[in-house]
Amino acid sequence: MELLGVRVELPANTPVVMLREEDPARARVLPILIGGPEASAIHSAMEGIVPPRPLTHDLLVTVFQTLGATLEMVVITEVREHTFFAELHFRTAAGATVVSSRPSDAIALAVRTSTPIFANEALLDEAAVEVPDEAEGDDEEAILDEFRDFLDDVNPEDFAS
Repeated sequence: MELLGVRVELPANTPVVMLREEDPARARVLPILIGGPEASAIHSAMEGIVPPRPLTHDLLVTVFQTLGATLEMVVITEVREHTFFAELHFRTAAGATVVSSRPSDAIALAVRTSTPIFANEALLDEAAVEVPDEAEGDDEEAILDEFRDFLDDVNPEDFAS
């Protein structure tokens, strides 16, 4: 899957991460609703922004690398009752290990480690949407523009419980 970016779904101002199949014959888009902090973490990593102190996802990458684990792939596995699930596939000295994860956290880690992102075919059949070819180039820029606007207007009180 190709990570297109994060956009804000209006009118609820809900961040949505957008993944697109790399197969040009299909090129379906998988939108996944995520939280604001995770959207910010994904966007920052995509932009190459390095915080002065490691944030949660940066710290986690440092921890698993220090322990000798390599993140080999991220797989978005399923959606149940509008909740998406993902797996982190690690390689360690002891062998392969799979850890359950939220897709937003898995994607944030994948961006930081240049790890490939996959989605199960059954999930794509169920939750992905077809996108017309002519909308592709403009759509990516529109997605990024909306998210930049979201970041400009967001403040900590927006995430208070």
